[in-house]
Amino acid sequence: MKIRGAFVFNQVIAVIPAAGSGTRMGSARSKQFMDLCGKPMLAITLERFQECNLVDGIVVVVSEQNIASCTREIVNRYGLSKVTAVVSGGRRRQESVRSGIEAAANSSTWILVHDSARPLVTLKLIERVIMAGKGYRAVIPGIPVKDTLKEIDARGRVVKTVERGALWAIQTPQIFRYEDILLAHKKAREEDWEGVTDDAFLIEKMGIPVDVIEGEETNIKITTMKDLELARFFLCPSREP
Repeated sequence: MKIRGAFVFNQVIAVIPAAGSGTRMGSARSKQFMDLCGKPMLAITLERFQECNLVDGIVVVVSEQNIASCTREIVNRYGLSKVTAVVSGGRRRQESVRSGIEAAANSSTWILVHDSARPLVTLKLIERVIMAGKGYRAVIPGIPVKDTLKEIDARGRVVKTVERGALWAIQTPQIFRYEDILLAHKKAREEDWEGVTDDAFLIEKMGIPVDVIEGEETNIKITTMKDLELARFFLCPSREP
């Protein structure tokens, strides 16, 4: 057990799913291994959690064929000493996160799940999410929706304008109690829950309250080449385009 200021924690293990193919990037290479300011995107993401004193360990989840290269070219090359395991993921993100949670075994009271494709996450946000987890059962970051939202039908015709006042765009990292998120993933597999967009959705289906704290505008998820260029602008603005 570690005492940090007024807060008492057991271990915090970060699970980073990175087994996706990233087909929307239009690249033959998985997006998490694409270059971002001279480093693989995944390396930059992992460095954020390596730097956080509140994170005790990191489990990286990649496709089976990428385990050796991820260990050699990212974990070992960049001295990511907090990485305790590099494990094989599944066809869907949900399966990959479950593999990561199971690899954490019972060593953790808290599981911190973060998208590998969010390399712009800051140390400050990671710390705020973890500290907020002390007072709640599940905590996720998000930002209020600013744009006008409209629901449309299959023909592309507006059905109605959606009230945006209570809507937030949700980000990662998300923190959960180990036993809650493990049970949620097991039930999702047993009962074949569909429409899962993030891990907090599974927790909601369990009837467990999820609390939201403010995230960061720059904590974007890289899904297209335009997102990658925007990330390069924020991380290395002096580089030639």
